[in-house]
Amino acid sequence: MLSTKQLHDIEQLQNEVEAHDDLELKLNWEMLRTRDSDGLDFFQYENGDITAFIGLYAFGSTVEVTGMVKPDKRRKRHFTNLFEQAMAAAVRIGFKKILLNAPAESTAAKEFLKKIGASYQFSEHQMRWQPQSLEASTGFKLRKATIDDLEMRIRLDVEAFDIPKEDAAAMESRIDGDADADIFMIDAEDETVGKIRIERQNNQAWIYGFSILPKHQGKGIGRKVLRHVVKKQHELGYSVHLDVETKNAHALGLYEAIGFKIVHAQDYYLYKG
Repeated sequence: MLSTKQLHDIEQLQNEVEAHDDLELKLNWEMLRTRDSDGLDFFQYENGDITAFIGLYAFGSTVEVTGMVKPDKRRKRHFTNLFEQAMAAAVRIGFKKILLNAPAESTAAKEFLKKIGASYQFSEHQMRWQPQSLEASTGFKLRKATIDDLEMRIRLDVEAFDIPKEDAAAMESRIDGDADADIFMIDAEDETVGKIRIERQNNQAWIYGFSILPKHQGKGIGRKVLRHVVKKQHELGYSVHLDVETKNAHALGLYEAIGFKIVHAQDYYLYKG
């Protein structure tokens, strides 16, 4: 578990880097705040001040890696030293796939990724809903997920997102302990057809894991559910956000149709060492 000071230092460094580079980092704060194991976070300090940080975020057999270095400490191997430690840990733990995450706008990140031979895989758009009138939606039911829904949640990850079953099981089991999030199952046509997770932090509501079984896609269910959820969170006083991969053109179009706009992008690179 990370200490209060460590979490404060990470946040302080994030704010400094984002302000200096005019970008947004993806630090997976919901995972940082609920770490249940050591050896996944790497810090570099100089005279008591944090200069660099790298976090490993495990999703079953896949690990995502995000890091940052203080602007005036770049090109001094602070980040490179941490990266070598982090990759040694990833290999030791036994992850089968290592994905390096960096803001699409970061030229410094691109230079580093090119130097280490990482290959571009895909991009993920961070979107924010622009407040507008949304009509009420019917024809479905949202209910809080229970332990009995775990297998269906895993099935949805596998069928809708093409996630390996091992990774889906690890991910769904982990997010069950997130106190700031609600997981809802979507019932329609007398059966469970999808799921959606809503996480609230700092007056923001983030939508994650929104999925409909392939055989029920194209019926308008997803659009109705999304409209309902966005409308509800907005009425509760939250700004509404989500992430979507660029290769998921259908989802991107759906989100844009109800008022979501792209505000930032994250690039993912495969690292093979």
